[in-house]
Amino acid sequence: MSDHVHVHRFENGLVLLAEPMDWVESAAFTWLLPAGCGHDPADQLGLAGFTCEMVQRGCGPWSSREFVERLDNLGIVRSAGVSLAHTRFGAAMPRARLGDALEVYSQLVLTPHLPAGQVEESRQACIHDIQSLQDAPAQQLMQALRQQHYPEPLGRSSQGTLEGIDIIGHPQLTQFHQSHYHPDGSILAVAGNIEWDELRDHVGSLLDQWQGPADHFPSPAETAGEDLHISHPSSQTHIGIAFDAIPYSHPDYFQLRGAIGVLSDGMSSRLFTEVRENRGLCYAVQASCFSLKDRGSVMAYAGTTSERAQETLDVTLEQLTLLGKGIEPDELERVQARIKSALIMQQESSSSRSGSMTSDWYYLERVHSLEELNKVLDDLTCESINTFLAENPPDNFRIVTLGEQPLEFSHAVS
Repeated sequence: MSDHVHVHRFENGLVLLAEPMDWVESAAFTWLLPAGCGHDPADQLGLAGFTCEMVQRGCGPWSSREFVERLDNLGIVRSAGVSLAHTRFGAAMPRARLGDALEVYSQLVLTPHLPAGQVEESRQACIHDIQSLQDAPAQQLMQALRQQHYPEPLGRSSQGTLEGIDIIGHPQLTQFHQSHYHPDGSILAVAGNIEWDELRDHVGSLLDQWQGPADHFPSPAETAGEDLHISHPSSQTHIGIAFDAIPYSHPDYFQLRGAIGVLSDGMSSRLFTEVRENRGLCYAVQASCFSLKDRGSVMAYAGTTSERAQETLDVTLEQLTLLGKGIEPDELERVQARIKSALIMQQESSSSRSGSMTSDWYYLERVHSLEELNKVLDDLTCESINTFLAENPPDNFRIVTLGEQPLEFSHAVS
């Protein structure tokens, strides 16, 4: 199994990462561009996502239909999306098609057509995406939780708002592409059955004329939001809880990850056992680490009936607070096994590996090897995690609920 990641930074600022996986027959890449929704103007929320939709409607020598046919003919499984900091394109294919796939996506990034005649069609796709949240209350709740917990623009949704999408026109889309689809700040990670020298030279030939500096990310506001209840006619209540934590880049991140694993990883976790299994309070409960570049949080979710919502909130907060008192050896052993299993499974997927490499580089400017991660996990002890929890206990909870009736927030941020 490979433990070597190649790194090359081109003169224009683009970082190319590659990890050979000669036991697979596939290749995959993840391409992050510094064009996230954090750059959306305040009155044009959704511009990054709208632009991402439009750049996939033809590029270089291919019309919109020809572009899709080209990808299908190459057997490419693809994805695209927008986060706070980046626009992301992902593609997986048979290894022999990697060079062709990189050529197509290089044209997408450098020379998209952005056809004016398809702006309204793209707008409707963005509007439909926003309106679909009405049928996904759990997703709606977690978006609201991020918006309330983080100061603007850090809690933004990449989908934007109906008002923002409505006023975006072709000039704004063109300007966003020209201003943010730049090499400086871009990360291209490739994993699979590849030859490094050939890959580096090919990417260089495709992108050596690409120029443009990375924009500075907007400074966040000084204050975040408040606790919130969203009125929603339903027999269900959705509960979101957040508290500040360390980001992925922090040296103690895996102490936090181990603790939250005890809280929420699997059917033996504390939340599942105490909130769902023993008391039967809810149909879903979980918590996970959420990281931005320079700050992090833990975000928890519970879905329950209106009648049991207050007790669900109270017991979930109780379990979050009790975590600060420490974990037990058997709990740590289960979490270590689960995380290691996930890492091993990731190594079987070139797509997953390319995605994790871009994430590592963005947060750390280096890439964790599997061996390094295994050692970090093996080195976790109850003593190290409990020391971390004693110094960083879960507290100052931000709470957002969605349902018919508001709940009492006795443990919220003071």
